[in-house]
Amino acid sequence: MSDIATLRRVLRDSRTLAVVGLSADWFRPSNFAAKYMQEHGYKVIPVHPKYAEILGEKCYPDLRSIPVPVDLVDVFRKPADCVPIAQDAIAIGAKTLWLQIGVVNAEAQRIAEDAGLTVVMDRCVKIEYARLFGGLNWFGVNTRVISSRRPNWIPH
Repeated sequence: MSDIATLRRVLRDSRTLAVVGLSADWFRPSNFAAKYMQEHGYKVIPVHPKYAEILGEKCYPDLRSIPVPVDLVDVFRKPADCVPIAQDAIAIGAKTLWLQIGVVNAEAQRIAEDAGLTVVMDRCVKIEYARLFGGLNWFGVNTRVISSRRPNWIPH
């Protein structure tokens, strides 16, 4: 489900994001998105077996290795890799499975939703945060969210 109310709720209520496939390369989309979310008050936990640390945070080889609760699992992996990631997201008690732009896997969606997780597919967490909580409008981008007032529920 990716309606505006669901996206707002997920982004408002999720404070700890595990980013699966987060690259240490500053020019990769995963790094850019994770850094943006970090700068906007989110705890970002990198998940990548190749690195020890990314963006100043300890990196874990997989979701099950993370020793703290995770609200949202943000996936920057190919669609074929998503079923085991969905299963791991369920196992660690995540509330949301978020598959980035271009990542669509109906089986992973079904598995996660059947376990009670909210699933967002084919969307970028950074773009949606900026679109819904402010940040894209100064670029002149049509966010399709029109208001003359800043909502009082914006997290800081």
